[in-house]
Amino acid sequence: MGPNDSNRFIVKMEVYAAAGHIDLTPLGNTDTANELDAVMKQLAEADPDEIEDQTYRALRFDLCDTCRRQMLAKPLG
Repeated sequence: MGPNDSNRFIVKMEVYAAAGHIDLTPLGNTDTANELDAVMKQLAEADPDEIEDQTYRALRFDLCDTCRRQMLAKPLG
């Protein structure tokens, strides 16, 4: 299958973290400051690619007709 084949299908997929509840505790709370410090330390030590995979990923697939039918029948495999 080449880019000029007329019988091909493009599938785009975005996977991203859902927004959860945001706790707006006053900034003077020492527990909040400690939690923020711990999160920042974890982020500094983490693999950037792993962090990105946990928050956002965009994928694009070029499919032939047979693969398109299989994908539509069972989108998650």
